Amino acid sequence: MSRRVVRQSKFRHVFGQAAKADQAYEDIRVSKVTWDSSFCAVNPKFLAIIVEAGGGGAFIVLPLAKTGRVDKNYPLVTGHTAPVLDIDWCPHNDNVIASASDDTTIMVWQIPDYTPMRNITEPIITLEGHSKRVGILSWHPTARNVLLSAGGDNVIIIWNVGTGEVLLSLDDMHPDIIHSVCWNSNGSLLATTCKDKTLRIVDPRKGQVVAERFAAHEGMRPMRAIFTRQGHIFTTGFTRMSQRELGLWDPNNFEEPVALQEMDTSNGVLLPFYDPDSSIVYLCGKGDSSIRYFEITDEPPFVHYLNTFGSKEPQRGMGFMPKRGLDVSKCEIARFYKLHERKCEPIIMTVPRKSDLFQDDLYPDTPGPEPALEADEWLSGQDAEPVLISLRDGYVPPKHRELRVTKRNILDARPPSGPRRSQSASDAPLSQNTLETLLEQVKALREQVQAQEQRITALENMLCELVDGD
Repeated sequence: MSRRVVRQSKFRHVFGQAAKADQAYEDIRVSKVTWDSSFCAVNPKFLAIIVEAGGGGAFIVLPLAKTGRVDKNYPLVTGHTAPVLDIDWCPHNDNVIASASDDTTIMVWQIPDYTPMRNITEPIITLEGHSKRVGILSWHPTARNVLLSAGGDNVIIIWNVGTGEVLLSLDDMHPDIIHSVCWNSNGSLLATTCKDKTLRIVDPRKGQVVAERFAAHEGMRPMRAIFTRQGHIFTTGFTRMSQRELGLWDPNNFEEPVALQEMDTSNGVLLPFYDPDSSIVYLCGKGDSSIRYFEITDEPPFVHYLNTFGSKEPQRGMGFMPKRGLDVSKCEIARFYKLHERKCEPIIMTVPRKSDLFQDDLYPDTPGPEPALEADEWLSGQDAEPVLISLRDGYVPPKHRELRVTKRNILDARPPSGPRRSQSASDAPLSQNTLETLLEQVKALREQVQAQEQRITALENMLCELVDGD
């Protein structure tokens, strides 16, 4: 009997390719802050990159189509008083992004579809609750307006951005700095890693650790953890001899790893990016010049090496496009936005196929922009899987949708529904700056309307003269 030597997989020949030079974004001063976040966030409409900025923290937001050289005076998003450490696009509104900063605050911003004339300085809302810098942000995958933040005070706070209040505060679980936090697919559990070398599975609504594993990787350097589609935990870390290592764990049996592989002796933290539709995990090390990718399956050795995309330049950070932003006509299964010192370069991962038809097996239905739950429903204990969409005809981003913040009246004494571990801070009224900005905008619009009316009157007069002359 012939033995099958080569493992069969439709992703065995996935290859990476850097976009052409004119498709890159040039002249961007990428932030030099020493922090292990990706510095870049991308969605089907916009590319956001944390940049160097004097007098506080800033990031730049570019429409995806605005490739080429970026004007040095291009408007930035500025509002933080210290460097921005992490940014994350809202999965349910492509015009909303959250930023976390060394100044202990989180700001949520509404990005217009048009290019603004000047810097965006007024967030929709500022969330204040951490006592030290905030380095990690992650939106809830299925509940509307639910945002998680983790800070240098070792506290995880879950916010309702729609009201500006704290839903939950997990402040007694991590004795040291939190390195990573990841939601599972329906947002019912969190996987966290911490400087104390412990990997934890947390039920945030019960406020308890449901499983934990000490020294999933024995080295002291930072560890990362993400959930896979099957409910396993994929981790990256370091051995005691400072070799980089990846692991796969079953949270129901944390004693032994499902898989554990040593990789190399580089010292950059490996950032894992996971695609649940294909079960491929991409590992991008800060300071590396390569992206390695692996397929996670149910057959031993469970984590199968596929290939490495290599380039000459090391990466300062990396953005990962959601599935709905990919070009399905070209069998594109992933797209990265690699940050260099002065530019951002798209890298496209493709499965080679001869047919031009839609490939059902490569593109199962994928999470769309509609939330499955409201914040209060999630807090009261409900769970729901993401609302899926088909990519058969490609994805067209919806028109600009505004995020409205309705602050709760602090004089309303009715207790809110659902379990609550922490009360929100008092609701601040609109700042003087915000009121002045709004008044200026109203005044400018009035002037524009008056100018248009004058133009219409002049055109009507000209038309009358022409008609009379005939």
